[in-house]
Amino acid sequence: MDRAQKAESIESLKGVFADAGSVVVTHNLGLTVAEMEDLRGRLRKEGGAFKVVKNRLALKALEAEEGSDYHNLFKGPVGIAYSENPGTAAKVATEFAKANDRFKIVGGFMGSTIVDQKGVDALSKLPTLDEVRGQLIGLLNAPATRIAGVLQAPAGQLARVFNAYATKEAA
Repeated sequence: MDRAQKAESIESLKGVFADAGSVVVTHNLGLTVAEMEDLRGRLRKEGGAFKVVKNRLALKALEAEEGSDYHNLFKGPVGIAYSENPGTAAKVATEFAKANDRFKIVGGFMGSTIVDQKGVDALSKLPTLDEVRGQLIGLLNAPATRIAGVLQAPAGQLARVFNAYATKEAA
């Protein structure tokens, strides 16, 4: 890789890191091509991506100083899973790691906040943005549903009383 390709790669990674809601750093030594394509497909379906990166170029793209916490993440054969939605990359990577022993999650970061493996696991358990929206709409609709039920109850009771008188007179 010559200097121009390295500079282009660094700029590409800067864009990835700036646009990503979260980045999950993984070790992927020993994965087959089919397994890597499976992981990429899962991430793509959820709106994320997976990329194998060179540690030095990733650290330059992050503008990480020597000895920073980023240096602990970028050691060995590293790949990054990333997406705009903060929980998506963590969720897919964690599920894939459970099914695959050779895929290890090292840690990750969201903006300038660095998290370890446990932090990525916790992030993967958070609900997605769509799930939170659904829960919020459910909470907002619940009072209206209850009010409608309370307003309908007297009418239902009246209908049952009239039905009881009608069946009594018929008998």
